[in-house]
Formats: sequence, structure tokens, C-alpha cells
Amino acid sequence: FGVEAAAQRYFGKSVRNLNVAEAGILAALPKAPSTYNPRRNPRRAIKRRNLVINLMRAQKLLSTDQAERWKAYPLQLSSRSDFSGVAEYFVEFIRQQLDARFGHDLYREGLRVYTTLDLDVQEVAERALENQLSAIENGDFGEFSHPTYSEYLEARAEENAAATEPSPYLQGLVLTLEPKTGYIRAMVGGRDFADSKFNRVTQAMRQPGSTFKPFVYSAALRAGIPLSYILVDEPISVPMRQGEPDWEPQNFNLRFNGPMTLREGLYRSINVIAIRLGMEEVGEQAVVSEAVRYGITTRIPAYPSIFIGSAEVLPIQMVAAYTSFANLGVRTTPIGILRVEDRAGEILWEPAIQRERVADPAHGWLMSDLLRDVVRRGTAFNAVTAKGFRIPAGGKTGTTNEYNDVWFIGFTPDLVTGVWIGFDQPQRIMNNAQGGRLAAPAWTAMMKEVYERRAVPDGWRRPGGLSFQEIDRTTGYTATPFCPTDSRVVESFLPDTEPVDPCPVHLPFRITGAGSQQQTDVSP
Repeated sequence: FGVEAAAQRYFGKSVRNLNVAEAGILAALPKAPSTYNPRRNPRRAIKRRNLVINLMRAQKLLSTDQAERWKAYPLQLSSRSDFSGVAEYFVEFIRQQLDARFGHDLYREGLRVYTTLDLDVQEVAERALENQLSAIENGDFGEFSHPTYSEYLEARAEENAAATEPSPYLQGLVLTLEPKTGYIRAMVGGRDFADSKFNRVTQAMRQPGSTFKPFVYSAALRAGIPLSYILVDEPISVPMRQGEPDWEPQNFNLRFNGPMTLREGLYRSINVIAIRLGMEEVGEQAVVSEAVRYGITTRIPAYPSIFIGSAEVLPIQMVAAYTSFANLGVRTTPIGILRVEDRAGEILWEPAIQRERVADPAHGWLMSDLLRDVVRRGTAFNAVTAKGFRIPAGGKTGTTNEYNDVWFIGFTPDLVTGVWIGFDQPQRIMNNAQGGRLAAPAWTAMMKEVYERRAVPDGWRRPGGLSFQEIDRTTGYTATPFCPTDSRVVESFLPDTEPVDPCPVHLPFRITGAGSQQQTDVSP
């Protein structure tokens, strides 16, 4: 019965009518059904199928020519819907909520539960994450020195061993929210629910790295500091407690870039700019309060390192915070249940959508526009825009110390999706592990496939309450005709935050010791 059901499920025909390649797929399943599920992991299923075919050849059940022919046979699955084994972390997440509310009635009263999950988005999320994790393990992004997921499964099967907690192989998560409602459209809490039921979306505490920086910049806007404000990216030394060495933070590339606007500091993810903004202009407590306003409830100690994401957070709260940027200042709380009905169809529970304005529309638009620059020309450009993704989008990459965590939280007007990759026991993923290199490609692959079957949303409309002005991005002052063309940019401003003075660096006169002389050769 099991083999017949699997044949119908995957190939839409009786087991009696399967060919060798199709039978090989089914023969590969018992060892690790979720791992070799041909819908979720087609590449892994084909690799395992070909191993089965090679064994058949070794046992003289197939000739060499027959074996090679069947190994080249394409994977052709039934087109009928099959959602078994999909969204297992989400199902358990919902079950726990229902159990807490209904107790034993959940299992004996025939309740009907309607959820927010979009099965198409969920399947794409699972596939995109697994493909990216496999590519990292296969060395597509550089040398990967850890045991792979496949090697772990092989060793576990050979030894008939129980699952290891925490899981020793590379892990990841994906969470997709509909920003206007908070509806959970996809939740991938890990790589293999059968092997590890720990839901990294709702249970893991991880450092967010630079995905935390928008809270620093939002606090600056709230304090009246414009995005044109200039800070200097240069070495700094922060005194610590007595007996501890000074903290001397570095940028990712170990280089310093001199003066730059806040806008450039964020889209290039310059650590020193975020730290100086937090320490010199905003203050630790203001940033803590801003994070709380955006829905972060975990403890954030008021230390300078929080400005670059050192405080551990729950991924579900970090991703939900970004609904504020997609909604131009309105945060929504994640919801997984639409309603619960009894046998007669009477509604027993219908959770309400929870919205909270955390910033006025002008403030929210500035934050959204700032994060769109990350995709347009910043640390996510190569993984998103350069890969052909043209739908209006913003987001932020994140990387933690020692390359232990990589993040990308991206948003379009109608979807917010966060991707995290790392090990359950924090350790270096690989050299040069960056959110833009390892996490953002999974986001792009997922979003490109999702929007093949989804209407493309309109971009964000600029609200009232903003002014715009041409500035010199090297000085932060109002641009003059004497400023170099490549230094003049148009910046948007909240009321009363625009620069009023003209650029004092690029002048029509050169000042010399003997007096002034008209300048005819203006250089930056």
C-alpha cells in the first residue's frame, strides 16, 4: 500500500507501470523521506536515484548501457497537487497555539482550522532555501569545511543513530509575511523537521548583525538628523570597563572611507558610521527604544555594540519589524490563523489583525527609500538587482562576527521575507560569508519564482510632508553650481531638517594668503 500510494502521489500511476528511473526514485525514499522528496529536493532525489541504479548495475540487474540511459532520464512528476510533508514547522507552530487555546478539544471536537499559509509560496521558500544551502555545501561560494547535511544523513543511516540536537549541519530559515495584514505566507523553521523540530523562526536567538542598523537610522530621523548628515568613517576607539581593552570596531573590508552621508553609510553597511551615529548623535537608549517601537521584545543592553547588531533577537520579530518599512511606518504582528470553526461552522476564534503606526508616513517613506538603496546600489545589489529582479524592493543584509550568521531581510510592497543561514551552535560558516553573498541569493531565487505567478505590485508613492533638495554628497551642504556634477544628488528631507547653507568647499573664488582670486579651475 505504501509503495502504491507513493507511485500515485509522485507519478500519478500504479506502481506496476513505473519505469526503472521512477522506481529508483521510490526506492531512494525510505532512507530519508523528506530529504529525498523529489518535489522538495529534486537534485538530491536524482542523485540518490542514480545511486540506486548504479547498485542495480553492480548486481547485474541492468547492463551498463541501460543504467546510463535510466540515469539520464528526466524527473517527470505528476502535476496533481501534493502538499504532504510541506510546511511542517508551520503546522507545529499552529498546533501549539491551538493546543494552548482549546486543550483536549482540539483533538476530539472536529475543529476546522483555516490558516494564512500560501502553499505555493511555502513550497518555493522550502525549495529556495534547500537549493542555497546545498550550493554552499557544494563549494559554489568557496571552500566549505564542515560535514554536509547529506553526509550527516548517510552517517546516521549507517549507524542507525538518533537525530543529533542541536543539528550539526548547516541550517537556515525563511519567513514570509504579508505586510498589510501580518499574515504568515511561508514559514521554514529549519532544514528537516523529521530530524530537528526546533523552529528557528520562533525559537532561535541569533545576533542580527547589520539588519539591526535601520533602527539606528530611524532613531536618527526621529531626532531630526537628515540622511544628508555627514559622518567620518575613520578608526575609533571606545573605552570599556576598567580592566578591559578598548573596543576598536572595524568595517567588514577592514578599510576606512572618510566622510560620507548617512544614506551612503547604510547602503554600504559601514559599521563605523552606524556606531558613530549611535554614540555621538542618538544614544544607546534612544536606539533601544526604537527597536522596542519596531516590535523587538528581547533584551537589548545599552552598549555601543548594539548599533551593529550584537544583541540576540528572535527572527520572527526581526522580520516582522520590516513590515514597517514595506508599509511606510505601520508595523503588523505575524498571524498564522484566520479562524477556527466547530463542526457546525460556528466561528470559535478569529484572531484580529494587529497594526501599529511606528513612524509617520514621511518618516516611513524615507526609511523605505533608504533600504531600497541597499538593493539599487548597496550590499544587496549583486544578489538582487544584478540578477534581474526588477520589482520594487528594499532590504538589508546582515553578517555577524566570525562569519557565524548571514541574513537578508527584503521586502516588496506586498511581501516581507527574511532569510537566515548559520549553525545551531554558532560557528564560522566559511570565509567571506556575507549576507549579500549567501542569504540574499536565496531571497532573490524565491521572489523571482513567486512573482512568476503573482501580480507585480505598484511601487511606493511619496507621501506629503517631505521636501527635496540638491546637496553635495561629499559635504552635506546645499549644492552650488560650483560643486562637481558627480557630487550633486537630490535628497529628501523631513520638515526643518534641510541644509540651509551652500557648500563651503566648492567656491567660485580660491582663497589665498594674499587675498582672493577668481577660481576658474574648480576641482573636488
